[in-house]
Amino acid sequence: MRIYLIISQIITGLLICFQVSLVKGQSMDREIAEIRAQRIASNEALRNFDEDLNATFSTDDALITTGAGTLLAGKKALQDYIKNDSGPKMYWVRTPNEILVNPETQLAWETGTWEGFYEDSTSPVVGGKYSAQWTKKTGTWLIHSQLFVTLPIE
Repeated sequence: MRIYLIISQIITGLLICFQVSLVKGQSMDREIAEIRAQRIASNEALRNFDEDLNATFSTDDALITTGAGTLLAGKKALQDYIKNDSGPKMYWVRTPNEILVNPETQLAWETGTWEGFYEDSTSPVVGGKYSAQWTKKTGTWLIHSQLFVTLPIE
């Protein structure tokens, strides 16, 4: 009888561990889905040339390194950079390949590819790789830093 009690306790413990693991996995999936939704909304804001809306997806002190290597400190600097660009009107699309979340620090890592398009075009004229750090310190996932590198379009 005692062996059955021990086996029952072991099975109960394993089931609890499995349930905790399942809940953590679902929580991570939810966090990743939130970041993906933020990225999609940010891409849409850029596509609509709504720099003010796009700025809401970043922290005030966000750091951005452009594909050409220009370092921008703060979302106001990014807005000014986009608004004051003297070249043809362009929008950018960032496509994540990987998103990793650290629930303890409320930080996330995103990496993927980016493409730049002229205003009325669907063919990219520039692109490359990017990485982003997200933070959820305010309760919403926001971009804290981004690094873009321009590479030949494949």
